[in-house]
Amino acid sequence: MGFCSGRCTLLALCALQLYVVWAAVWVTWNVFIICFYLEVGGLSKDSELLTFNLSGHRSWWEEHGPGCLHEEEATAGLGALHGQSLVVGAGCAMVHSYVEALHSGLQILLALLGFVYGCYVVSVLTEEEDSCLHK
Repeated sequence: MGFCSGRCTLLALCALQLYVVWAAVWVTWNVFIICFYLEVGGLSKDSELLTFNLSGHRSWWEEHGPGCLHEEEATAGLGALHGQSLVVGAGCAMVHSYVEALHSGLQILLALLGFVYGCYVVSVLTEEEDSCLHK
């Protein structure tokens, strides 16, 4: 019993630390993304901050957002990917920056729920260990 209780304690502490560290990093990153796309605190979504001025990539949601339309394009040679091009702003149900912010908000919610669940698991393991020691 002594070996199992020590192992359970170690696993519980490692799990709690993993949830805490990862949740803090993930929440911080997603808060930055929300501030970036909503242009809070002097940040501008038109800047090359996320790509470090190395590429011309855009937000995935800008092209694949809910309701965004694509128009067929007759291309010869190296045209748009899969023969389609984005009709920017045509038919999009939501501006891509709001979709990015909502997506990051959902990620924060999931991280916080995971942290709470991790705390619950640690408390259950601790209670089981305490009940084993008192028998």
